Order: sequence, then C-alpha cells, then structure tokens
Amino acid sequence: MDLMNHPTHSEREAHREQAEREELAGRIARAVREEGTAVPLEGLQLRRASAPKELGHGVSYPALCVIAQGAKELLLGEDRYRYDPAHYLITTATLPITSRIIEASEERPFLGLVLRLDPTLVGSVMVEAGHSAPRRPSDVRAIAVSLLDAGLLDAVVRLVRLLDSPTDARFLAPLIKREIVYRLLMGEQGGRLNHIAVLGGHTHRIVEAIDRLRKDFDRPLRIEDMARELGMSVSSFHHHFKAVTAMSPLQFQKQIRLQEARRLMLGDDLDAASAGYRVGYGDASHFTRDYKRLFGEPPVRDVERLREGVMESASL
Repeated sequence: MDLMNHPTHSEREAHREQAEREELAGRIARAVREEGTAVPLEGLQLRRASAPKELGHGVSYPALCVIAQGAKELLLGEDRYRYDPAHYLITTATLPITSRIIEASEERPFLGLVLRLDPTLVGSVMVEAGHSAPRRPSDVRAIAVSLLDAGLLDAVVRLVRLLDSPTDARFLAPLIKREIVYRLLMGEQGGRLNHIAVLGGHTHRIVEAIDRLRKDFDRPLRIEDMARELGMSVSSFHHHFKAVTAMSPLQFQKQIRLQEARRLMLGDDLDAASAGYRVGYGDASHFTRDYKRLFGEPPVRDVERLREGVMESASL
C-alpha cells in the first residue's frame, strides 16, 4: 500500500476546517445578499462588505466575533486587534471602540458574524461546568484575539446552518449557543468570561465602575469617591481599570461623552455647543478640541460628513 497517497490525520483535520470555513462563508453570503448587516436569529448579527471601510467609533458589547472571509481591525485605547478566518475576537465588556474592515473586495467580500454573549447564559454555563472565579483573580483586558479551534468553528457553523430551518432553530439555537459559551470557557480566553458573569475580585469592581461611568457619563468624575465606594485605593483603581479597558477612567468617560454628543448631533439635530453641554462639557472650545482629537475633524464638519454617508456607526 502506498502510504504517500493517504492524508495524515492533521491533513484531514485541516481539510475539514477549510471546508467548514468555506461553508460558513457561503451561508453568510446567502443570508446577506446586499451590502450591510442582518439579524436572522436573536443575538446573531451577520455582515457583508464589498470593500475595506471605516466602521467608525462606537461601543462594544459582550460578544464573540468570527470572520468567514476577509479581515477586520478593532482599536481599544492604544491597543490594536486584527482578526481573520483563522482567529476569533472576544469582547467581554461595554467599551468605546473604533473598528474597520481591512480586507474585502467585490470578488471576495468581507463576511462575518457577531454573537452576543448573554451574561445570564454565561453564568449558568460556568456554574454547570464547575468553573468558578479564581481565588486570586488577575486583571485581563476585556478584548482579545485567539486562534479559532476546530470545535468552536464547528459549533458556529452548526448555528448558522439553522438559518435554513427556522423550526429547528427555535429549539436548537439555544443549545448551540450554550455549547459555544462552553467551548469559549474551556479555551484560552475562558478567564475573560468572568467579566461577563461578573464574578470575583477586582474584575467585579471594574465591571461595576464601567457600568456606572456609562450611565453617569455627563456627571463630574470624582475618582476618589468612586474608588472609595468600590473599596479600592485611587492608585489600585486606576491600575485595574486600565488593565481591563486600556484607558484611564477619565479617558473612558471622555470617549463615552464624545460618542454620545455625536449621536445627539446626528439623531437629535443638536448644534455642537448644545450637544457638548448635554454630555457634561462646560466649555465649548474644550469640547471642540476633544472632539477633533477623537474623530479627526471638528463637530460640524464631522457630522456633515457622516450625513453624506461617508461612514457608518461602529460595529464589532
């Protein structure tokens, strides 16, 4: 027998994974035939883009992001995350982000999906799997990129297959989502799921701080008061907050304020001074400087450009 003609186990696995990636790309392409996004199942967003594009500034949410074709880049503070069909991105907290599609064409459009990670589901799977918070929890960044292993890829493909069977999807989609959470939990980024379930140590406190800063972004930020209420020293609070978010609390609040001001100018037709005041700025010139530093142009010019359709809101 000529063994040279028989593929090895690793070659067969590689062939199977490539076939699943191609199947995933084909199914997303059929589900989203036009440029843009679709939400065919609860918590599942599909995206198609035929050219590289800036998706702009926005706010992340706990999610698993998988690309079937093309590549994407996400910026958090000074950190840059690139992912493609061989890698998944996971985000475990609500953070100000910038994102862009960096590989896409008419012949090979960008095709990807985002699956929201429900905190209740994550907590339930962690308990059933006997996975508790570590005794000495360490700070981990709320966004990471990892290799997409065969088991996780297979579960994602099976979830997307359900788009062809709405009756099956009602029963099977929750089970497959549960499997996906389990596979993430057992993978190298499993520790990050503590952010979503809000379990243990400093991570619990930082998630609470993030939530409070998002809700009260228009109020003056008193670091000393927040640190004390969370049972942390000011230096410890700063250190752990930046370890998780890649930003200081002040930078985080500023980005949330500026993104909300942008939304107010676009959606509520407020002028720049009114929008700045609404989100907590007492000085219009200070607001304009910060706005230009983040978005690249002064408020009026940036909003005009957005209304002309040059950019769309940020997305994972």
